[in-house]
Amino acid sequence: MTQGKNMIQQKITPCLWVEKDAKAVVEYYLSIFKDGKLKDYRLFTKMPKDGNPDSDDLSGEFETAVMELAGVEFSILAAGPLFKFNEAISLVINCKDQAEVDYYWDALTTNGGEEGPCGWCKDKYGLSWQVVPTEYFDLIHNSDPVISRKAMMNTFKQKKLIISELK
Repeated sequence: MTQGKNMIQQKITPCLWVEKDAKAVVEYYLSIFKDGKLKDYRLFTKMPKDGNPDSDDLSGEFETAVMELAGVEFSILAAGPLFKFNEAISLVINCKDQAEVDYYWDALTTNGGEEGPCGWCKDKYGLSWQVVPTEYFDLIHNSDPVISRKAMMNTFKQKKLIISELK
């Protein structure tokens, strides 16, 4: 595996903090995003229990991983239950058609995920996603106010976005 500056491929890399098992988290996302890959994995042991680098109380461990999904690198930090995901940050999946929307929606909401309104859902780790057909943006940004308003109003009635019902 590459290290240091040779590993960094993009200017900004989102870091996803999870409670444990960075490898399992990466495997989960790679099962959904078929073109993804694990780029790095590390297990760090004997770390200061209290977070103080001068501490003599060395115990515990944490893991890091770097994965690439759809050409975007993400860091995974598995370092305990201190932080949880919430809707303040989310990821948007731009889908080419309804079949792709259906695929990602089903993959993210099964096995512990949950549906939300207006194309939003959460995966089993609680990370928020909006699964959107790219045609959706053509509809809501349409120069005809009747078309854009109808699409927006129909969005509010849906969980998973169904493009034929937005028109």
